[in-house]
Amino acid sequence: MRGGGLGYDELAKANPGLILLRVTGFGQSGPYAARPAFGTLVESMSGFAHLTGQPDGPPTLPAFGLADSIAGIAGSAAVSMALYQREKDGKGQEIDLDLLSPIMTAVGPGVMYADQLGIDQERTGNRSQNNSPRNTYQTSDGHWLAISTSANTIAERVLRLVGHPEVIEEPWFATGRQRAAHADLLDGLVGDWIGARTRAAVITAFEEAGAAVAPVYKPSELLADPQVQAMELVTTVEDETFGPMKMQNVMWRMGRTPGRIRTTGRALGQDTDEVLAEAGLEEEQVAELREHGIIG
Repeated sequence: MRGGGLGYDELAKANPGLILLRVTGFGQSGPYAARPAFGTLVESMSGFAHLTGQPDGPPTLPAFGLADSIAGIAGSAAVSMALYQREKDGKGQEIDLDLLSPIMTAVGPGVMYADQLGIDQERTGNRSQNNSPRNTYQTSDGHWLAISTSANTIAERVLRLVGHPEVIEEPWFATGRQRAAHADLLDGLVGDWIGARTRAAVITAFEEAGAAVAPVYKPSELLADPQVQAMELVTTVEDETFGPMKMQNVMWRMGRTPGRIRTTGRALGQDTDEVLAEAGLEEEQVAELREHGIIG
């Protein structure tokens, strides 16, 4: 409600237990507080775009609302903490959430590297600075697979599987960062082996070897995946306009109160009056906010 309307203190007079989450591009204070912002901008500022893409290519933005999604999850966690605190002392509070903070946290240790080591992480494509082999590899039938060897035991299993157990004896194979320095060699060995086989054959072989592999899915393939189906990671929700619609399910499975998705999304402003009434506003106050264009 920055820029006009009732502030939290005034709203809380009618409802001391009110919890108000404000989500804006850059937060409620500071020199950027009044700037317009979208997820794209904070995906750029956070370091995400700088780290994404091939080493010799441009910084790359996600093809979906990454920053917005992460901020939504962070906001739900913040409200949960505020609700927990209210159970203890009966008081609500105002929560100031900017879009930048959550994705900046998710990007990782780049801030610490810059502070403590004086270095900026650079783009590595699908490779990692912390382990190898870690990349995407194309199969003989034109599909792509992703491999990670964050654990040394997994790296050993992969190299045995692709027919090069001798590499395991190299001194540099002992740690992920040392293996990453030999990524060209390891990618060649693993890529050649995978490139000579179909996706199904590679996945079966990796599963039998106890090594980690996953297909690079298109959304239509994700819907057909047996694990996704067995865990009901996608659910069907009735939409008022389009009828039955598949969408991602609740992200966790609570044993006693599992929860469900009740709607594909409410129309803009559909519940405004009800929410403001729960916050303690009278009809006259709501009408005034609407008259001044603060709410729709």
